[in-house]
Amino acid sequence: MKKLNLLAFCFFVMAAAIAQNYPSRSNVLWVTEPDHRDWLYQLGEEATVTVSLYEFGMPVDAKTITYRVGPEMMPADQEGTLTLKDGKAVLSLGTSTAPGFRDCWFTAALNGETYRHHVKVGFAPEKLEPFTEFPEDFVSYWEAAKKKAAACPMLIEKTFVPEYSNDHVACYLVKIQAFEKGQQVYGYLSIPKKEGQFPVVFAPPGAGIKPMNPMKHLFYAESGVIRFDMEIHGIRPDLDAATYKEISSAFGNGDKSYLVNGLDNRDNYYMKKVYLSCVRALDFLTTLPEWDGKNLIAQGGSQGGALALITTALDARITACAANHPALSDMAGYQADRAGGYPHLNRFNDMLTPEKINTLQYYDVVNFAKLIEVPVFMTWGYNDNTCPPTTSYVVYNVLKSEKEAFITPINEHWVSEKTRRVILNWIKSKLK
Repeated sequence: MKKLNLLAFCFFVMAAAIAQNYPSRSNVLWVTEPDHRDWLYQLGEEATVTVSLYEFGMPVDAKTITYRVGPEMMPADQEGTLTLKDGKAVLSLGTSTAPGFRDCWFTAALNGETYRHHVKVGFAPEKLEPFTEFPEDFVSYWEAAKKKAAACPMLIEKTFVPEYSNDHVACYLVKIQAFEKGQQVYGYLSIPKKEGQFPVVFAPPGAGIKPMNPMKHLFYAESGVIRFDMEIHGIRPDLDAATYKEISSAFGNGDKSYLVNGLDNRDNYYMKKVYLSCVRALDFLTTLPEWDGKNLIAQGGSQGGALALITTALDARITACAANHPALSDMAGYQADRAGGYPHLNRFNDMLTPEKINTLQYYDVVNFAKLIEVPVFMTWGYNDNTCPPTTSYVVYNVLKSEKEAFITPINEHWVSEKTRRVILNWIKSKLK
């Protein structure tokens, strides 16, 4: 196992294009430094952080701030106040006797405004194991489902999209019939405008029902890699934002969202169509005359990271997988009194019943990850509360194939432009 640690703990007093923990265009800046450079501790070892608060680039002195500390995604088990001296204070986060993370939230009031900040540290996360069980018929269930879905004819509509094309890239909006007759998914296909055959990257989307724009990943095709940014709901991705907002509202949110639709029965769960449509997308991509016939890589973040790993397990045509902070991972982990995966079903009534937990076993990333045989690259941040680091570690720990982790501790639910390039470079390193 190869593990890289990116300790991106430099901070900028002036406005910088950094999100969440380090918001741009803010007069106030928090900096929290764990006493271990890798943010990790052994079980039973005390973790200590130094917290600093700056306003207009200068330390805020003699200011009282409040804090809450507790296990990741769980109620706080200690809270209190600290007084900043020369803009700094030191706080013990305690320890943990079980593998996982502890989270510390800070709050300060300045000039009538409230500013919040949080930071997590880990305790032997390499020892984390899934709560989710592996059903005896898991493999046979999905083999039968794939066989049935494969009987659906593949119908393709492909339309050139000039606004997402340039001198180096041709972009197409593609409509694919998938899963069963009358069902479809869409995607933007970006192909290098030059002679030759190229690797293909299959890129499923993050969670939600929203418009798509392939521009931020156009550098893939500009670098000589075909990329397919997939839509999973059967809704044209070029509709305007207002229309998508109406569609999303009609689908429902929270305990009525598509991620819980049909969860009482494994055959009726909404995500079955999604998983099998991802396989159908590969059926299309492997027919492209521009494909090199060898390299088919799955790549995505959050829900897209989950779908990238799941599709890799379902289809032997995929040769490598890169996933950022995957969602849908150990979703029932809250039953073990620790953080579980997005969509955090513990927040909704009657969502972690025995029947629903049984369905989740057939759809959870951790069970698909156990079947992967090709190289996997994963990246995640410790301060992520959407896809908690506990669940990323659980997935990473069960992988038996060649694997590499690129950990960016300060990150919340985002990756930097630098990390996007690191992912592409890793993909290129795995080309045959």
